[in-house]
Amino acid sequence: MHDKPLPPPPPPPEIEVTVIDSTVLQSGNHDGILVVIKGMVFPVLARCHAGYFRITLSLCCQTLLWKTLRDQPENAHAYRRMLGLLPSVAFILLWSLSLIILASLSILYILRCALFSDMVKSEYLNHIGVNYLFAPSISWLLLLQSAPFFTPKTICYILLWWVFVVPIFVLDVKIYGQWFTKGKRILSTVANPASQLSVVGNFVGARAAAQMGWKESAMVMFALGMIHYLVVFVTLYQRLSGKNCLPTMLRPVMFLFIAAPSMASLAWDSISGTFDFSSKMLFYLSLFLFLSLVTRPNLFKKSMKKFNVVWWAYSYPLTVLALASTEYAQETKSSTAHLLMLLLSALSVMVSIILMVYTALNTNTLLPYDDAYGPTVVTMNPVSISSVGSDLGLG
Repeated sequence: MHDKPLPPPPPPPEIEVTVIDSTVLQSGNHDGILVVIKGMVFPVLARCHAGYFRITLSLCCQTLLWKTLRDQPENAHAYRRMLGLLPSVAFILLWSLSLIILASLSILYILRCALFSDMVKSEYLNHIGVNYLFAPSISWLLLLQSAPFFTPKTICYILLWWVFVVPIFVLDVKIYGQWFTKGKRILSTVANPASQLSVVGNFVGARAAAQMGWKESAMVMFALGMIHYLVVFVTLYQRLSGKNCLPTMLRPVMFLFIAAPSMASLAWDSISGTFDFSSKMLFYLSLFLFLSLVTRPNLFKKSMKKFNVVWWAYSYPLTVLALASTEYAQETKSSTAHLLMLLLSALSVMVSIILMVYTALNTNTLLPYDDAYGPTVVTMNPVSISSVGSDLGLG
């Protein structure tokens, strides 16, 4: 009995390779490549709101703290001389990192303003988001004050000061004008802890002007910021419930209560030339507000369940408070004040490092599609390549 012959094996699968002519790619597919590139960039721009400048606020202020601690005054206390041993390489690296991140975010936001003007307008019309429009200028001014390459009285410094202060003044005119005129954006209706960022911008600009020797310009900005700070502070005290004034995830923004008086004390110190009674009163107010917040951890418990860029709102106020403590310690020259300076500086550095580590570990969620907890109320959906192409007339 003969075995039946085996059927022939099936033919191997054919793989068809299509080679596109380079002339066709050059002539017809540039639009397709452009659509793919913009399909990758546009979703980032659509979700990169001004609230992300919280990161640069913290990093630039941390850089200024390191510079202040390294520059030892005459007759420095023993604790201060210890901090003078901080390596200069670490300061340069931190300044460079802050510059790279700030420049990158600034470029992204300029592109957002050009390509997504409606979303920027939505930020401006939101009672929380509008305050973060001050954050880019504040970050640049802080980085300018910590620059290791030129002094405050150089032409480059003065020109950059004007570049960064003009947007703050323009926003002051627009926002402060709306606060005291009748309408839906009157201060008693829109006031929230983030409103203090506007006055912080004036204090930072005043400090930089005082370091240039422009006392009158510094006084103008300081007076503008201080008057509106008092108005905002009283308004918030009268209406702040502590629970429903902000979304749960935005409660770290309440740490801005510390930043405003701390920066005001630093600005007045630069204007008057000494950390006098006025600066001390503002510093004591900052300490009291700091203790009031840290003794209420349950207020921030829910906002800490999931990482969000809002967490960076903790770092900047703590760093400003540490900066104010260095000037206070230098003025009083007491061991207790210098110990307080060490504790606040260590806390500020520790919080900043933790936030940098968390941010590095959560880069995949740093720009969520549904950023419901950002400063704007606009919810972004994923942008498809086809929709981008049709919007550009390329589809």
